Amino acid sequence: MNRLLYSAAWWLGMPLVLGRLWWRGRREPGYRAHLGERFSFYPAAAPRERIWVHAVSVGETRAAEPLIDALLAARPQAQILLTHMTPTGRATGKALFGRHGERVLQAYLPYDTGLMAARFLRHFQPRLCILMETEVWPNLVAACRRAAVPVALVNARLSAKSLRQGLRYGGLMRDAAGAIDLVAAQTAADAERIGQLGARQIHITGSLKFDVRVPPAALETGAWLRAQIGSRPVFLCASTREGEEALILDAFVQALPALGEALLMIVPRHPQRFDEVERLISARGLRVQRRSRLPAAQDGVQVLLGDSMGEMFAYYAACDCAFIGGSLLPLGGQNLIEACALGKPVLIGEHTFNFAQVTEDALAAGAAVRVDGAAELMAQAVRLVQDHAARQAMGAAAQGFANQHRGATARTLDLLMPFLGGVHTS
Repeated sequence: MNRLLYSAAWWLGMPLVLGRLWWRGRREPGYRAHLGERFSFYPAAAPRERIWVHAVSVGETRAAEPLIDALLAARPQAQILLTHMTPTGRATGKALFGRHGERVLQAYLPYDTGLMAARFLRHFQPRLCILMETEVWPNLVAACRRAAVPVALVNARLSAKSLRQGLRYGGLMRDAAGAIDLVAAQTAADAERIGQLGARQIHITGSLKFDVRVPPAALETGAWLRAQIGSRPVFLCASTREGEEALILDAFVQALPALGEALLMIVPRHPQRFDEVERLISARGLRVQRRSRLPAAQDGVQVLLGDSMGEMFAYYAACDCAFIGGSLLPLGGQNLIEACALGKPVLIGEHTFNFAQVTEDALAAGAAVRVDGAAELMAQAVRLVQDHAARQAMGAAAQGFANQHRGATARTLDLLMPFLGGVHTS
């Protein structure tokens, strides 16, 4: 597929894109807000030096935090333009960077047509485009090249599955990858796969998520949550995806005699599913409490439903051990770094292809244990809940693993500064 056909497909499919956007807005009203921005219509922006960072959703936005803080410190006169594709990503950005005031400007990235990408660049005139993790948009990259805006793909990762999908598009993705000026890859495996896609200037910097700062406010909220729960053990299932909660709850019911008074805490990855998950819990006869209704706690609660946004660090801080969702089913998993950073023993399912290397490294370090299915997951949770020494040793290994891999921010900043007319030395 060439870019002409790709662009035609975007325009022909635009009614479906808008229909899906409006449909998703029934559950998440944020999808219906700032609609003009998705077509590259923005409020007036005063001219100034702008460094553009694109973080599609929540995970990418949180990963960008240490880099954005470092860029703001290195370029005091600059403004960060932070773009997203999802309302949850935008809300996360507001929560993380609101403290910077006007120095961080947020917007939605327009759909990937040549016309909209060019208008976006004319409006904001960024000095540098920084794409987070896996975001490579062919028309956007081409428009940046025409406008002489350098493009960097940072904290870059690419699974084998995503590589196969990218290669199906032939020259379209190869041309886009080849036009990227700099790639800062998380691992050697990511670097190799991105190179197969056509990128050239590739460096291995590690994951920015190891450098994410645990906010003191999150620790305070975690301590408050723990005070509401009391002394009973807490098993957290974080960032669970559709289909996983039912498996976890069924296994939890079976394991109740062994778990004793332990509390199961479930935090679905997508907020539009909070009500659905509450129904799944109630349907099994389990007593459920929503985090949003604390401190009005009910007696005998067996499951705490984490129905809040931006509090994952607090949930990790409040738990004794954690399962990382998206890995019981073939969904690719989520990142376990945040749990490790707080010294929590980690359980992970079989399906971790989106975070393959970091998961294998955590397993090798003794920071995580892989489980085969929900029954084994709950058996390992029982073991950790009952064995304080094992839990403490695994938590210490997790903390050591997280500390050992810090430094990606400084390495990435060193690579970016020449595009901004400066030199940074870590």
